[in-house]
Amino acid sequence: MIGKYGNGAKHVPQVRFAILIFMELRFATPADLCAITQLINQAFSVELFFKVGDRITQEEVNQLFKSGRFLVIEEDGQIQGSVYVELRGERAYLGLLSIEPSKQRSGIGSRLTAAAEEFARESGCRYMDLRVVNLREELPVIYRKFGYEVTGREEVSAEAKQHFTHLVHFITMSKELGHRPGAPS
Repeated sequence: MIGKYGNGAKHVPQVRFAILIFMELRFATPADLCAITQLINQAFSVELFFKVGDRITQEEVNQLFKSGRFLVIEEDGQIQGSVYVELRGERAYLGLLSIEPSKQRSGIGSRLTAAAEEFARESGCRYMDLRVVNLREELPVIYRKFGYEVTGREEVSAEAKQHFTHLVHFITMSKELGHRPGAPS
């Protein structure tokens, strides 16, 4: 609606144009594993205040690829986010949610989490589990917004302790996914 305002000028409502950026959500391929490793280490660099070295090695990513699936979001040929999902019977594990730092808080993490949950649900899983390091106090708050509840505490293995500069433990969280009719049981 056009109307008159204090100075007598006609008011034309501001129109904001959003540029829609196409981002593809897909399962990772072996060709993506190097980029996924780099992305994880870049995204997890916020943990350097309590951890020595990279979050993950290329070999560890390769091993995870053999036992689970990585989902990625790609923009203009560049991976902007990834998440690891491992199916474990009626439960699934979500881990290593990693977003390119300049794209954080843009909804990519929400989209990847929802896609991981849907993949698990369609695969017959009824629950999604995850764990976070207790020193990342913001993470349980974020995951609660996605419907996850704290289910316990898990100690860090003796081997992993050598990589930490502070005493840490894991907070375990879970979410009931429900069951999609027609999904394998």
